[in-house]
Amino acid sequence: MKSIQLDLTDNPPRNAEEVIGNGLDQFNFQITGQTHSRPLSVLIRDKNNGDVIGGLSGHTSLGLFFADLIFVPESLRGSGIGADIMRMAEAEALRRGCKNVILYTIEFQAPGFYRRLGYEEFGRIASGPAEQARVFFKKELR
Repeated sequence: MKSIQLDLTDNPPRNAEEVIGNGLDQFNFQITGQTHSRPLSVLIRDKNNGDVIGGLSGHTSLGLFFADLIFVPESLRGSGIGADIMRMAEAEALRRGCKNVILYTIEFQAPGFYRRLGYEEFGRIASGPAEQARVFFKKELR
């Protein structure tokens, strides 16, 4: 075994996630014949300068779509763009062979939004201030 050390950090080197992801991908491919993870994003861009101002960042992995981060600027909330983002991402995940979506939100963020889109709560866990919770949702893709 190589000489190693463990390094707890909140500032990992840029390639750390890539090294870890590639290692996991290789292991999973040996077992399943499928790659572990592929990014999936739907970006909201400013038409004037092309800057990303919001959107969805997630990934597909072994038949699941994980919607990791979703942000719609306040000026666009209620316009339907959030639902459009989710539909676009779900359609791409389905094309990739995913059967389900998994995501979580915080109680003060958007649980009602996800329920309106057909997501089903499957768990919650207390976090942060006592009145808040992380709410976990799933949705079967069709």
